[in-house]
Amino acid sequence: MKYIILPLLAAASCLQAAEKNVILIVTDDESKTLGCYGDPIAVTPAIDALAEESTIFNNAFATTASCSASRSVILTGTYNHANGQFGHAHHYHKFVTFYDLVSLSLPNAMSRSGYRTARIGKYHVAPEEVYRFDQVLPMKGVYGRNNVEMAKTCEAFIKEKSDKPFFLYFATNDPHRSKGIDQSSDDELKANMFGNLQNKEHYEGVEEVFYDPETVPVPEFLPDTNESRKELAQYYQSVSRIDQGVGLLIQYLKEADLYDKTMIIFTADHGMAFPGAKTTVYEGGMQVPFIVYNPYVTREKVFSDAMINHADIAPTILDFAGVLDKENNRPKAWIDPADYWEGKPHAMSANRNGGIKFDHYHGASWLHALGKEQAEGEDETYASHTFHEITMYYPMRVVRDAEYKLIWNVAHDQPYPFASDLWVASTWQAQLAKGAEAKYGPWTVDGYQYRPEFELFDIQADPWESNNLADDPKYAEILKKYQKKIKDFQKETDDPWLLKWDYE
Repeated sequence: MKYIILPLLAAASCLQAAEKNVILIVTDDESKTLGCYGDPIAVTPAIDALAEESTIFNNAFATTASCSASRSVILTGTYNHANGQFGHAHHYHKFVTFYDLVSLSLPNAMSRSGYRTARIGKYHVAPEEVYRFDQVLPMKGVYGRNNVEMAKTCEAFIKEKSDKPFFLYFATNDPHRSKGIDQSSDDELKANMFGNLQNKEHYEGVEEVFYDPETVPVPEFLPDTNESRKELAQYYQSVSRIDQGVGLLIQYLKEADLYDKTMIIFTADHGMAFPGAKTTVYEGGMQVPFIVYNPYVTREKVFSDAMINHADIAPTILDFAGVLDKENNRPKAWIDPADYWEGKPHAMSANRNGGIKFDHYHGASWLHALGKEQAEGEDETYASHTFHEITMYYPMRVVRDAEYKLIWNVAHDQPYPFASDLWVASTWQAQLAKGAEAKYGPWTVDGYQYRPEFELFDIQADPWESNNLADDPKYAEILKKYQKKIKDFQKETDDPWLLKWDYE
């Protein structure tokens, strides 16, 4: 099949009014549970309709399955082990991105390139000056849960008459776990509500979709139990609520005659909020939905096997806008951070960069891959996790290609630490109560908590990582090859944990 690539404008300064707009939609803890990915029960008609005119990436990955850290990668194009956002930004966790990322930061770069920028919903990164948007659109009702209300709040921004194109960052809080549990249940271990209302009530303007626990598909990384099925049913309801917000955004674009002038990227910060996915670097945590609608490419559904990750988003959006300095892989409007911060005492006296020169993105543009089933060079990905909550130190580094995946558990001598909401999840607690040898997905309860230093998987034969080959002598050379890949990646991206190869 041949694809006709329509001509793109060269630079933001050449843009006509309302051309080359961008909406980046980032959901919170969502796996590929969408109809367009073949999910048998997901009710997601708006996203599925968008996918009919989009490139659907089969191999898109988060670089870390933790909220703040992942969002820092999305918005700076750099891995979080280097950018300083090692874990959560909020409350006592207090991790912050290095100040010198200000010149690579996507919202700042888009604004300096002539875009008007706005965000709504989950932010979860710091400091604000590094991630500054022109506008912060107000939230109404339950934070980030009523996606219809979120979309309505964006209408005026989308339809604003301006000679500047816009960049909208639409970040839902669905389908993240919530504090509520299903009070109507008679179960001893009650399902988390995933932001849904009690007693099957509807958020204002939302047509809630309710799912039968008996019919939900159970991923390979979860146990097929009453508890997991009931939590999955709640999770799916939250996913369908997102879809209605996306549908309304698309409606506004069409009403303003902007649908043919706007790139839409739909993804999630990482996989679903269940043990075995979130906070891990297993496939359940790393694989994310990734749908890209680009009206400047012939519009038809294409499933792409190109391997991309979140570090690639920022350079790709700038490439689409015509404002990526491809030679240096940074914004054309890039300025030296030292010049930016000069005369600002709070920054000049701070540790602005950790000794790293932030003058280029770690990721690379995949704009060339849109509309193609394959893309040259997009054949491997890396992951880097260090913290989730401040109490959860467990650094892991990963390389994955189409053949093998290697995980280096740097802190393998200690038990794997749980996020507080995942520890109390009924899905986990039910299996924990059965004892150390109880099955939990491809692991036992103990096997999930106590991990070896290296985990090597034949990802084609064993896509859900059930058979660790790291200690098999037949794979000794492959293990060495992929260990070297991880080391080289760490060197290239200024990873402080590189020294752990020599000192532990």
